[in-house]
Amino acid sequence: MAISPFKFLQEVRSETAKVTWPTRRETMITTIMVFVMVAFASIFFFAADQIIRYLVTLLLGVH
Repeated sequence: MAISPFKFLQEVRSETAKVTWPTRRETMITTIMVFVMVAFASIFFFAADQIIRYLVTLLLGVH
């Protein structure tokens, strides 16, 4: 089932026109939210790591 490259590109262009693209504002808000969530996750995992390190050293008696 061969299809010509020209026909394929026409179909791709047709399908791309149907996509609802986000606005610049939506993209900026989403990007900022991703950075905020990364910051929160980093803080959370840093704190969890420090607590686990403290508990393990306490249990094993390592200084």
